Amino acid sequence: MGERKIEDLPLPYLFEQARKIHLTATESAADQEMVKKGCEALERCEEMINKLGLFSANETKDDIATTDLKYILVPYYLAELTEKISQDDRIQILKASQAKLKEFLSFCETMELVPEEELRASSQGGPNSFAERRAQKIARFNRQRAAQAKLLEVKEQKERRGRSTRATALSTPVEAGEEDLSDDDGEEEREAWLTTISLSICKAFDLLEMLKKEEEMLSAVKERQLKEGDKEFSQAILDERTKKAEGWHRDAATRAQYTKPAAPITCATFAQDVLEGRANVSQAHDHKHQPMIFGPASLIGGNLTSERDRMAAQVFQPSHRLPTMSIEEAGLREMEIMNKWQERNAKLMAEANSAWYKDNQKVQSGEEDDEDDDAAVQKARAWDDWKDDNPRGAGNKKLTPCG
Repeated sequence: MGERKIEDLPLPYLFEQARKIHLTATESAADQEMVKKGCEALERCEEMINKLGLFSANETKDDIATTDLKYILVPYYLAELTEKISQDDRIQILKASQAKLKEFLSFCETMELVPEEELRASSQGGPNSFAERRAQKIARFNRQRAAQAKLLEVKEQKERRGRSTRATALSTPVEAGEEDLSDDDGEEEREAWLTTISLSICKAFDLLEMLKKEEEMLSAVKERQLKEGDKEFSQAILDERTKKAEGWHRDAATRAQYTKPAAPITCATFAQDVLEGRANVSQAHDHKHQPMIFGPASLIGGNLTSERDRMAAQVFQPSHRLPTMSIEEAGLREMEIMNKWQERNAKLMAEANSAWYKDNQKVQSGEEDDEDDDAAVQKARAWDDWKDDNPRGAGNKKLTPCG
């Protein structure tokens, strides 16, 4: 900022310098000295804005001059630069940054610059469900992308108009004192600053949520440290805990031994046992599958020595029942069962249709067949006698019209 004191610099120059520092710190890493200079410049801008009375609570965005719109961003830039300050007491930095963000959002709400969706969400105390938070994030991201696209469009229009103006000036020289600024330039500048403010509002809401979560985490850690007598969680303590955990697992692998589980009885094998006579259908059949052991106990075979070792051996077990055979094995087993059924049925049919089977059946029922033949002859004779006594149509004489 040169050799001049910060108190002697004009407001537009101060703001432009602070804006450049903010851009550098946002897009790339900036040293702490530069960040602190940016914070000092922005704080001085705030003092000058309040002293000049550029903004009033009775105004809206339409009442603010185009040249003054950019100064609305001073608290937002100050909040982002404050968050980048390195300090031992991080919680104080977070609180100061959050205060500036709230100040920026409150003033934008007064100027009617905050979207209605954000106002409704803040009035309800924020979204409660995960779906509502996700919808709010998506809507905010869409507004942010639209603002970025709008800024790029305005920048391209300004560059095209500048090239056209320069070409016109070269072709038709303008007399001194006849230069006139186009109204389109003023409208583009106003639209660009309003779009920049809308983009900053989206980023401010996201940054405020992030800083709140970080403050809660740091406060919880600090409270825990106070309860444990200001014990610091150093890397050495974490390494010691890691070594203890690894040693416990090694000891558990040595102690926790297990036996290889017997082959489980599945429905297919039980059906095969029934068909081959090794089991009966009435026998009780429990589908008990011995789970596979993972973790420390899977390293060394043997028996589990205690309940503690058994529980340690069951760490990282699958939550579902593991298959006892592959799909191909199950298909082959079913095909084997069906082939045996078909062979057995074919054998039974062949026995039933064989000559010795039929002859044997006739020999066994020979006497019964003779008695059946006599009864059939007597029944046929009785039926013939009845037909002789009752000729066909004899019972229908009363139905004839001339009878």
